[in-house]
Amino acid sequence: MPLTNLPAFAPDLVADLEGLGTQRVDTPVIQPAEPFLDMAGEDLRRRIFMTESETGKSLCLRPEFTIPVCLRHIETATGTPRRYSYLGEVFRQRRDGANEFYQAGIEDLGEPDIARADARIVRDALHVIGNRLPDMALSVTLGDQGIFEAVVAACGLPAGWQKRLIHAFGNPAQLQKLIADLSDPAPSGVFGPEVERLARLGILDDEAKLIAHIDATMEATGYSTNASRGPTDIARRLREKRELASTRLDSRTLALLKEFLALELSLADAPHALAAFAEKARLSLGAALERFDARVKALREAGVDPATIIYRAAFGRPLDYYTGLVFEITPAGETSVLVGGGRFDRLLTLLGAKERIPAVGFSLWLDRIASAGGAAA
Repeated sequence: MPLTNLPAFAPDLVADLEGLGTQRVDTPVIQPAEPFLDMAGEDLRRRIFMTESETGKSLCLRPEFTIPVCLRHIETATGTPRRYSYLGEVFRQRRDGANEFYQAGIEDLGEPDIARADARIVRDALHVIGNRLPDMALSVTLGDQGIFEAVVAACGLPAGWQKRLIHAFGNPAQLQKLIADLSDPAPSGVFGPEVERLARLGILDDEAKLIAHIDATMEATGYSTNASRGPTDIARRLREKRELASTRLDSRTLALLKEFLALELSLADAPHALAAFAEKARLSLGAALERFDARVKALREAGVDPATIIYRAAFGRPLDYYTGLVFEITPAGETSVLVGGGRFDRLLTLLGAKERIPAVGFSLWLDRIASAGGAAA
């Protein structure tokens, strides 16, 4: 499909991306909706443009490239390591700017040296954006989903709460609300009136009674004939909700979470600061810290000075498939994201790959880069 209304720098950008050892790929504009609805995250899900096939299959206009590129890789049975680049239109509702715009980027699949691949993707992103905006001061912010997950796990919260907090990483308002709920001495009732009603009746405390009650209710309403979950599974989820509603953070754990999320400093100083935090808090973060330290070392070896990058412990990106490194590049002193990316090691397996394929990548917003270049001129 011919690309129109592209910024003037697009041909040079394509050459830049291919010069970084990538294979240029394209993917269909019309995509199956299910992978995005299941894996992309709430922020993107509510902004997707949906449609249907003539057989009623849910489809959508391509809202981003990472999932389609990964699906293409799986379908073509291409071996790894493999580096792909792309440039094309994406379609999603935006709070500012057009709902149809161009993105370009790189997806780096299958490199077993995680630290090396992370450092390379940050270096390549800086190289590409630097060539587009050579006279502009840029700000790089880096976070780590893996470090956050390790801190939450080490705090000893129930699995349900860990899952909710991890899911909220990258959404500051939602994360703060969950922490506020956890620190509220009185249950807020956010887990549903049915859980509270069953708790008052004492049914939640007796698993056999609860399953029998759910089974009878499903039978009476006819729901059991087409239910996707049986009484035992529903009972487990209701009891989990009760546990979530009754769990509260003690003051020490709350203080630790808040102290961690407040960390913001040069990436060069971050390994020492994180190690000091873990020692003071008596939290075991060994493997996550080792991966973090290896990435900082690899960045130096790749020619990227960690002192020029800000590490923010609370920083994430609002896509559910990220697993480790996350980063964004903006004009210095501004919030408009020009480049965003991160690591997504679980995604290809969830999409159907037969084996685990480590993956990391970044996307560039071409309209924002063009605007920033115009402002800088």
